[in-house]
Amino acid sequence: MEPVVNIAAYKFLPLAGLKGLRTRLQDLCKEADLKGSILLSPEGINLFVAGVGPQIDRLLAELRSWPGLADLQPKISRTDHQPFNRMLVRIKQEIIAFGVPGIDPAQRTSPKLAAAQLKQWLDEGRPLTLLDTRNDYEIKLGTFKNALPIGIDHFRDFPEAVAKLPEELKEQTVVMFCTGGIRCEKAGPYMEQAGFKHILQLDGGILKYFEEVGGEHYDGECFVFDQRVGLDPKLGETHSTQCFHCQSPLTPAEQAHPHYVPGKSCQYCYKTPAEQMTSNIERRHEAIRKLTQPLPGSQPYDHFKPVNVPVDCDGQTIVEALHRVVRHIPIDVWEQKCADGLVLTADHEPVAATHRVKSGERYLHRLPAVIEPAVNMDVRILHEDEAIVVVNKPAPLPVHSGGRFYRNTLQWLLFDVYSPQKLRPAHRLDANTTGIQVLTRTRHFAGRVQDQFAQMQVEKVYLVRVNGHPEADEFACEMPISREPGKLGSRSVDPVAGLPAHTDFRVLRRFNDGTALLEARPRTGRTNQIRIHIAHLGWPVCGDPAYLAGSEVGETQTLSIDAPPLCLHAFELTFRHPVTRQPMTFRAPPPAWAEDDKS
Repeated sequence: MEPVVNIAAYKFLPLAGLKGLRTRLQDLCKEADLKGSILLSPEGINLFVAGVGPQIDRLLAELRSWPGLADLQPKISRTDHQPFNRMLVRIKQEIIAFGVPGIDPAQRTSPKLAAAQLKQWLDEGRPLTLLDTRNDYEIKLGTFKNALPIGIDHFRDFPEAVAKLPEELKEQTVVMFCTGGIRCEKAGPYMEQAGFKHILQLDGGILKYFEEVGGEHYDGECFVFDQRVGLDPKLGETHSTQCFHCQSPLTPAEQAHPHYVPGKSCQYCYKTPAEQMTSNIERRHEAIRKLTQPLPGSQPYDHFKPVNVPVDCDGQTIVEALHRVVRHIPIDVWEQKCADGLVLTADHEPVAATHRVKSGERYLHRLPAVIEPAVNMDVRILHEDEAIVVVNKPAPLPVHSGGRFYRNTLQWLLFDVYSPQKLRPAHRLDANTTGIQVLTRTRHFAGRVQDQFAQMQVEKVYLVRVNGHPEADEFACEMPISREPGKLGSRSVDPVAGLPAHTDFRVLRRFNDGTALLEARPRTGRTNQIRIHIAHLGWPVCGDPAYLAGSEVGETQTLSIDAPPLCLHAFELTFRHPVTRQPMTFRAPPPAWAEDDKS
């Protein structure tokens, strides 16, 4: 097979008509089957291209026909394979990103030092500082002996790094170098502006040095930005590679490390499962912060509530069906909503009040310009893996959509953060209750975890602060709880027809202000069980807006953001992991009210 010729070249010069030049080069490179990248900008051209010799010559002939490029001299190496995957011709503001105004290498750059001259100086031991202007990950593969690395991850960081160089360097001879010389064209003038008096740049960079004088005074390889990764002093491809994940160049010895997994990780980016989870959680928290500033439901928007037609409404008018499904809204109100265009088909077409419906059809109830009440969305993720996510839920914050809350909910937030997955809550936690909330990442895992809650196989421990001081240190309540909801969806003690319920309580602390901190362990899973039981016993939960003393029911469901908190916290949860089937225990840090003695 004919060897592949690799060329690298650049030149700073004013270029105009960039779109036309780009089209010419795209057509030529496609016809010539060349691959690599060419950058065009008002300040010049920069290219790395590979192909068979005659077609490379054709490209160079085209470029040398442009005004100002007749003397273009590329650095050349050869390989037995194509090191690039595709051909890109791009227009950029700069051919090498620097971001410092006033630096124009086409007008002036620092004096150049030929490769042979540098070698002679190094042979003689002439006093000078070799400054490597490349990124740290490039230097890792090799650099000149005793060279000073500038210490950057991106060339845009160069000015900041220069400010950290020793002051005495400003009076010394500094020879800067990079891969092919282009970065030094801008770095040199910048250092001169910063007060460095004797700046030289290695003409053609490391690659030209290799080409003209070999590898003396150089240790290792030269990193290149293509599939070859590293070149030796004979400009031959080495056996170095790059980590797919972190892009760190890896020598053969580093590729033998047990943490090097092609396409996944290397010793420099490998994380233990615990470290990986911590990293993932940090990213999730940042996503939560961005999504909740401002709160997603704080800006007016149109909300569409779906309504499915039940079997027993087949053939009825739309308003009759809607009243059957949403009983608290009268038919005449639905008629007005239809007249106002607030009842729509699934395709968002308005529906007349006299329209007849069919069983199974879906309609939309449009709620215009919705603004939701403020909530606390400071959600903290405690654990995540391939099956479950465990969070410390703040309050007030509804878990599900409903009532006045659609976007200001835990589920809406986590849908966005974990998209495209739709997390499923494995159990119920009231909007006003803080603490452990378990969610699953697939329907399959949901079944495995939800079944444990349904079968009473989950050990739950709550912290609850109550009004009053129970006499006994340990006690229980086994009063049945009503089957059907009452006022505002509340439940109550129902000794005759209620469902069995059992909660164990233990006093942890009695405060001087007349309140007490209890540990509550529900042995059954009835709605609002802890709050109902402890209120029935005469010690209602501090801050509870619903279950008051004397079996009274309040007028509020979800507390406002500035109201005193409901002092109920899901502190600890133990269940079997849906994959390993091993018991796992999670704890949510106690809230301030669990520690504070207000008196």
